[in-house]
Amino acid sequence: MAIENIIEARAVEKTYAGGTGNPVHALRGLDLAVRRGELISIMGASGCGKTTLLNCLSGLDGIDSGEIIIDGIPLNSMSDNERTDYRASNMGFVFQLYNLLPVLSSVENVELPMLIGGTSASSARKKAMEALDMVGLIERATHRPGELSGGQRQRVTIARALVNEPSIVWADEPTGDLDSETAHEIMDLILEMNAEKNQTFVIVTHAIDVAERTDGIVSMRDGIIVEDTRPRLGSEKVESTR
Repeated sequence: MAIENIIEARAVEKTYAGGTGNPVHALRGLDLAVRRGELISIMGASGCGKTTLLNCLSGLDGIDSGEIIIDGIPLNSMSDNERTDYRASNMGFVFQLYNLLPVLSSVENVELPMLIGGTSASSARKKAMEALDMVGLIERATHRPGELSGGQRQRVTIARALVNEPSIVWADEPTGDLDSETAHEIMDLILEMNAEKNQTFVIVTHAIDVAERTDGIVSMRDGIIVEDTRPRLGSEKVESTR
């Protein structure tokens, strides 16, 4: 029986214009497949292409050539508006710097994307409260980000990312701004959501202790994947010398 991949990148190329006028080859013919329900980490030195890969896979950024297929649908077959709608309905995002609006309470931050998407106020509030309860923060529902600790702010971000029960969650350094104990708690929460909801998580991280708790580590260098520790087809380790 074939393994179902929810994310596929095929020969993906991405080049930026460098500050000196020389092109920066961020992704160089990269191939990657992620199975439904998998929790993987992407590691590598700064500038290796990790965040670029995350942005391209999620459709936040376009690619120069190759193909990205999400849940059987090629991203290049969608219009900009269709990609935006698809992300809102099927993807969640967790970033290091939270991206919470400081003037809104926790529950207002969580419900805002739903309100923008046309969900009724009563339904959005109900779902937002349920999401905050899920991350253990319902007692902070009326608190603004400035009244929360870093770990609590990240829990609000995770609640916002998960409120629509997306099939894929993209996380860019989700523990990067947290102390080690709080980072461990956030990873506990991510592992719990992955196990309970069978949601696919792709995490960019510099922290080896975070990466070691995922299903496998995809290591990048100079825009390509140089190592993949996930078991595949009976092999314990797949390496590339490209």
